[in-house]
Amino acid sequence: MGKMLMQETIGQRAGECRVHNVPDRLVAVVDDDDAVRDSLRFLLEIAGYTVAAYASATQFLQEARLNDLACLVVDQHMPDLTGLQLVARLRGDGVGLPVALITGSPSADVLRLARELSVSRVLEKPLDDDQLLEFIAAADD
Repeated sequence: MGKMLMQETIGQRAGECRVHNVPDRLVAVVDDDDAVRDSLRFLLEIAGYTVAAYASATQFLQEARLNDLACLVVDQHMPDLTGLQLVARLRGDGVGLPVALITGSPSADVLRLARELSVSRVLEKPLDDDQLLEFIAAADD
């Protein structure tokens, strides 16, 4: 797919319109909850992004083409590896991919470890769509 220069997206408030730079690489979404994963995929595709969605950290590690990714959006609470455990593995392998961590309970320990692992953004559930889209737009700049 060729690089798309700009993509208009409609904001959540009536009459609001935003323009986001669209990355020429994939946005990876890792979440074990089918409904959340599908919702994130839908939001990002509507905003003009190409999305690769994974049901687990293990699936991501086995299937993701890391060199093609602009950024990673990952849930913290998953059964096989947590989001931060996945990020720790990536960082240990020298992968400096921008990461947004999604969590329903951003405890002090989660926030501390996220900082230590250079997680770009911690997003609390329920997600603010604009914050997520801003993170992704900045990730490929």
